[in-house]
Formats: sequence, structure tokens, C-alpha cells
Amino acid sequence: MNQSKSYALPIIMMILLFGMISFVTNLAAPMGVVVKSQFQASNFLGMLGNFANFLAYAFMGIPAGRLLEKIGYKKTALLAIVIGFLGVAVQFTSGIAESFFVYLLGAFIAGFSMCMLNTVVNPMLNTLGGGGKKGNQLIQVGGTFNSLMGTFVPILVGMLIGEVTKNTAIKDVNPVLFIAMGIFAMVGIVLYFVSIPEPHINNQPKAVEKSQYSAWSFRHFVLGAVGIFVYVGVEVGLPGTMMLFLADSNAGGLDATTAGFVAGTYWFLMLVGRFVGASIGGKVSSKTMLTVVSFVGMVFVLLAIILPTTTTVSMPVFKTTTTGLSFGSANVPINAMFLVLCGLCTSVMWGGIFNLAVEGLGKYVATASGIFMTMVVGGGILPLVQNFVADNVGYMVSYWVPFAGLAYLFYYALIGSKNVNTNIPVED
Repeated sequence: MNQSKSYALPIIMMILLFGMISFVTNLAAPMGVVVKSQFQASNFLGMLGNFANFLAYAFMGIPAGRLLEKIGYKKTALLAIVIGFLGVAVQFTSGIAESFFVYLLGAFIAGFSMCMLNTVVNPMLNTLGGGGKKGNQLIQVGGTFNSLMGTFVPILVGMLIGEVTKNTAIKDVNPVLFIAMGIFAMVGIVLYFVSIPEPHINNQPKAVEKSQYSAWSFRHFVLGAVGIFVYVGVEVGLPGTMMLFLADSNAGGLDATTAGFVAGTYWFLMLVGRFVGASIGGKVSSKTMLTVVSFVGMVFVLLAIILPTTTTVSMPVFKTTTTGLSFGSANVPINAMFLVLCGLCTSVMWGGIFNLAVEGLGKYVATASGIFMTMVVGGGILPLVQNFVADNVGYMVSYWVPFAGLAYLFYYALIGSKNVNTNIPVED
């Protein structure tokens, strides 16, 4: 109980940072609508900010884990906060300078921060909670706040933009950037003055132990690493391209505010899916869960591809009103409804892929975790590929890219996740 009181403030700060990971990461997709207008960019170029954000993971995934071991939670988190503040500030500056290159630079810098924070917040919350059920509970709370922030970002940006015109610019979403910088500054100041446990600091040089094996020696891990790459690309590409489609006057034909509400509902359904997944996780295996959600996701995406965009439905959406948060309705192309429903499927995929990929790895799990963080770069590459297809063939045709990704995850759940390398020793 004393420990809980002692660490209440840093726990709150870590939960805020958990939300900031989603806030800054999911800002890239709705910002694509803005930069398309301000810089007369294509869908491909509009998604370059998202690509730059995730590209940082390829450079920082493994180093972030080593940094955590060397300087500990607090210093790693503070460094990530400074970098994150700088990244958002550069994006703000890009609006003043009216420079697309400066905007991409800001997104890239912010990506380094998000990667470092991803490495810090999970183990730090577990440690601050004293491990066990309390630690896991704090991580679940952090994950919930992460999903909520992902829900609000496209809604906030959509409300600020309103109707997309030739005058729509980055300065229109400055309040969102100020919020991000403000939270970074507040959390950084608080963390600087509080004391937290540092169980992972290792100032002693590790003895180098040569082995003919590594995490890469396991086929199911290699296929799982590819699965993480594919999954993050699918998770980001589904709502990101959908918002571009809906806000395009020649396609979805909705105003940016409504498009933001619809995209925000996708992230809200991810929150719902995580609650459901957590409640049944002790009864349903990761293999079964991943098999079901990848197959259902394929069905939803296929329906979105083949159904005519001229068919519309009234869909409930999570939105803000003058009285607060509520559900409303929006008349949207039926394709968007099925894409939003995919949020229920993508919500539980990360955990399922991770659990299947590290099963039986023993001492190689830590290395595997760093590799997984690097493979998050798929969240930048696949949406970029998808929007290149959208520019050249059409929005709905571009959804064959996430469909192929879901098909791969279905294969991995059924066949690729089996450990066929049980002969490799995994104990020290």
C-alpha cells in the first residue's frame, strides 16, 4: 500500500505517456489530410509523415532496449520526452515555414521518442506496481488510456479542420500540437523531481557468450516478426487510408470533422476489443484468437472492397458534442462501416502474435522483444504502399494490401506459429 502511495505520481505520468504514444503516432494519419491540402500532395505523400514516424523504429528499436539497461527508466523516459517535445515542435514550425520537408523531419524525430517510450512504459508500470497482478493491472489501465487517446486524435483534428479547402493548413491543428507539447513538458518536469526504482540498470559489462543460435534460429519467431511488421501496417493503414478516402470530395465526400469521427470510432472499437480480449484471454488460446480475428478481418475488408461506394448506411460513431462525449450517427459509404468494424479484430492481434512468436524461446525472449520493436516500422511502410496503390488505382482497390496482410496473419496463426525448432537449447 505504501509503495502504491509513494509511486502514485510517476504512475500517473507513465499512464499519460502511454496515451501520448498513441496521441502522437495516430496524429500522422489525420495530418495527412492537412498536408495534402497545404502542399497539394498525393495520398502517397500525405502518408509520408506516418512513414517517417514509423521509420524511426527501424533505427531505434534495439538501441532503445540497450539504453534502458544502461541509464534506466527515468533517464530514458526523460530523454524520450525531450525528443518527443522537439519532434512535435518541429511539426508546428513546419506550418510556419510552410515546408513539407520540415514536417517530415518533425514526424521522424517524434518517431524516435515513441519508440523509446514504448520500450519504457510497459516495464516501468509493471515495476511501479510491484509486479504481479498489480503491475499487470497498471499496464492494462495504460493500454486503455492509449486506446482512448487514439480515439480522440482524429476527432480533434477533424473538428479543427472542419471542411477541407485549399486553405486548410497545419496552423489549423496547432491546438493539438500545443496539447502534445504541454503534456510532454508537464510529465518531464514531474518525472525529473520524483524518485523511481531502477531494477534494469546494468552498469557492468556483460560477458559475451557466443552461441550458434539466436532468436532468428526459430522459424516461428521469424514468421512472427514478419507478422508484427504486417500487423502494425494493417492496423495503421485501415483507418488512415479510410480517413483520406472519406475526406476526399471526389470519393467519400464527407467533411473532415465527420471523417475524423468515423476514424475515431475505429480506435474506439479497438478499445472495446481489448476489453473483450482481456476478459476471455484466460480461456481462449492466442492461436485460436488470432485465427478468428484475422479471418473475420479478411471478411470485413473483402466486403469493403467489393461493395459499391455509392451505397451508404447510417453508422453510429463515437463523437464529441457541446455536452461532452457521446454516440451519434453519420451517413457514410458502407465500405467505411466494414473498415471501422476491423478495429474489433486488430485490437487483440499484437498480443496474440507476440505470445505465439516467443513461445519456447527461453533466454532469447529479450532479444526477440527488441527485434519486434524494430519491426514496428511496418506501420510506416505498408500504409505508404497502400496509398501509392490508392493514388494509381483507387481507394478501395488499395485495401487489397491490408487484405493480403490479414491473410498472412491467418496463415501464421494456423501453420506458421508452430515451433519446429524444439531441438534448440533455450536455457542458460
